[in-house]
Amino acid sequence: MALFQPDIPQNLGAALRLGACLATPVHVIEPCGFPLSDKGIRRAAMDYGDPGVVKRHPGWAEFRRDCPGRIVLFTTKGAQAFGDFVFRPDDALLFGRESAGVPDDVHEACDARVYIPLAPGMRSLNVTVSAAIALSEALRQTGQMPKALVP
Repeated sequence: MALFQPDIPQNLGAALRLGACLATPVHVIEPCGFPLSDKGIRRAAMDYGDPGVVKRHPGWAEFRRDCPGRIVLFTTKGAQAFGDFVFRPDDALLFGRESAGVPDDVHEACDARVYIPLAPGMRSLNVTVSAAIALSEALRQTGQMPKALVP
């Protein structure tokens, strides 16, 4: 899961918790719309202690260079519904800024552009809600969903 220049620290905190709970690395493509430090990441993770695997990238070019698989952008301008898309284990699921999505050059550089269908008249979901929906489907399809704990 990758967040492109997140604007809202609380959304980053929720994404870190999501990544930790689903054993998925979180990539943060900077700059962020708020000061970000290792201490800030720990604070954003709140009471979850270790926020899991967090990888910071100073910019889009560095993220793209380091990404081993396809970059799958979730966007309201997507070409295919996420439920019809076939995910691969090494896909990076990319989510844009809360305020502006991603710029056109990033949009065009992605390997795939998918969307989450919404009810008529609705514009978009919160970025972390979108990430939870998308990540759940990608993990399910690729057999990487964490196994339930046995009480």
